[in-house]
Amino acid sequence: MYPNLYYVFKDWFSVEWHGLAFLNTFGLFVALAFIVAAVVLSSELKRKEKLGLLLPREEMITVGKPASMPDLFLNGITGFIFGYKLLGLFLNKPTEVNAQDYIFSAEGNFLGGLIGAAALVALKWWERNKQKLKTPERRAVRIWPHDRVGDIIILGLIFGILGAKLFDNFEHWDEFIQDPIGRIFSQSGLTFYGGLILAAAAICWYAYRKGIKIKHLVDAAAPALMIAYAVGRIGCQVSGDGDWGVYNSAYVSDDAGQVTAAAPGDFEKKLQKNASYFTEGKVPDTAGNSIYVTDRIYPSLEEVPHKRFKGPAFLPNWLFAYSYPQNVNKDGILMPGVTDEHNRVLPQPVFPTPLYEIIICSLLFLFLWAIRKRIKTPFVLFGIYLTVNGIERFLVESIRVNKTYSLFGLHPSQAQIIAIVLIIIGLVTILLAKRNAHRL
Repeated sequence: MYPNLYYVFKDWFSVEWHGLAFLNTFGLFVALAFIVAAVVLSSELKRKEKLGLLLPREEMITVGKPASMPDLFLNGITGFIFGYKLLGLFLNKPTEVNAQDYIFSAEGNFLGGLIGAAALVALKWWERNKQKLKTPERRAVRIWPHDRVGDIIILGLIFGILGAKLFDNFEHWDEFIQDPIGRIFSQSGLTFYGGLILAAAAICWYAYRKGIKIKHLVDAAAPALMIAYAVGRIGCQVSGDGDWGVYNSAYVSDDAGQVTAAAPGDFEKKLQKNASYFTEGKVPDTAGNSIYVTDRIYPSLEEVPHKRFKGPAFLPNWLFAYSYPQNVNKDGILMPGVTDEHNRVLPQPVFPTPLYEIIICSLLFLFLWAIRKRIKTPFVLFGIYLTVNGIERFLVESIRVNKTYSLFGLHPSQAQIIAIVLIIIGLVTILLAKRNAHRL
């Protein structure tokens, strides 16, 4: 696993640059997911603009004005926050503190904040000053929908995080009541569908205000959303962020994380050997002290969730069972001879569900990309996206550990309930779109 770039460079180039430890691989892939989504969305919007489906909008703007005090103040505050945290991560973060925990804390580097503030204030002043006119003018400019992709992505980022945290706290309401501030500002706990729903609502509202036809925007966004999700899941898999599946009892692993096929009784022996991990969430540290390492605790060893599936011999074991050595969560037992900050491995291999979603969602993106030009009826492509996305998530959730609810004698997770709703909405959207094609 590569919790951060320090481990990437150490493994690939045999260099130990500790300054790279603040660059978390999960965060980098999330950022890359937004960039990829922006590129795909912009490409689709331009295609629809050429077809005459989307039109520009004229807006009046004032050009030639110098930077105002509110502009400079806002840039100064933004620059201070970035500098305060960024330089703090390099120079002030204790090694035992996770980078995300540090970002959400009050700690930082004051000098770095001042440097960041000065840099952004100077940049804003220079940018406005080079365009300054003796007499500012009001001009009409044409703004195409693809010109607004930056705003759309920022809205998606902000409301996606808010929605993800909101739905996660609904799912873990008892924990939220006990520690609301801690749950809100914790770096962990993000529910994908919560982010998708709130971000979609915010973006549709923005599109309506800016005169962008929502029926074409959502179709253009369908492939972008699918590939962005696949790229984001790479971050989950590479960093080992805990979003894995249930234990695969057809395999076992050693203390270094090496996975092998299990003989009869091996799985039960592995559970018994690490009983305190599975039933108490605790293992001994290097000094022999008992410490908490996981929140996946079960009343007894018999209730540890697992499924048995042995893959074909010609395929690698890690495709069906993986132990996530040196995962970013520091979850698991100590690895022998490893002294790095991230030195733990799961005592029993699990289904690598992020890997499955990377593969499936990449294929679904290619499918949506291949059919997008053939579909002429608005909303149909988006309906297909909702349907296949819901099916994919429902199936993957069946081998993932999540809190479940009792519903009509079934026990689905929150994600499975929302997935079913999305499948229904997707199918209804396709049906209604085709039925009312002459009106759209």
